[in-house]
Amino acid sequence: MSKQKLSLQDQLLKSGLVSSAKAKTIKSNKHKQTRQQQKNNVVVVDETKLLAEQAQAEKIARDKELNQLRKLQDEQKQLVAQVKQLIELNRQPKDENGLAYNFNDNNKIKTVYVANAMREQIIQGRVAIVKLAGAYEVVSAEVAKKILDRDASSVIVFNQQADNASDAYAAFQIPDDLIW
Repeated sequence: MSKQKLSLQDQLLKSGLVSSAKAKTIKSNKHKQTRQQQKNNVVVVDETKLLAEQAQAEKIARDKELNQLRKLQDEQKQLVAQVKQLIELNRQPKDENGLAYNFNDNNKIKTVYVANAMREQIIQGRVAIVKLAGAYEVVSAEVAKKILDRDASSVIVFNQQADNASDAYAAFQIPDDLIW
């Protein structure tokens, strides 16, 4: 048997599903149709090809969407890892026997025990309290600003000092005898 592959028409003829007369009429009709289209400059719309292209375009759009979502998730994971690293590397020691500093986290009062000097630094805004995996840590103001840039929800207490330059009346003294 020859290694040459048979066309579909030849395979159908060989299996006996189509007669040779029917095959000839189909072939001549196909030939007439192509000549007619060439003569009239008619573009044949191949529906299966259009559907395939449409499906391919939808698949590409869906893949782009999934890639964008995956990219956003990766960026979010990187930010969380950066925040965790910043807190772990820059946390300051707490004093379990020190003074209690109470603060609000999600409408619940929480307490961190710190030394008196650190408590004053928290009040003045030189250090901040941040949240890491359910635990509260104390970090410097510079680190708190970096964490704020990445994830504002991790910074729980940060008493930033207001600039007096933004207050238009900061240079004016209020008279003692002012009566409203």
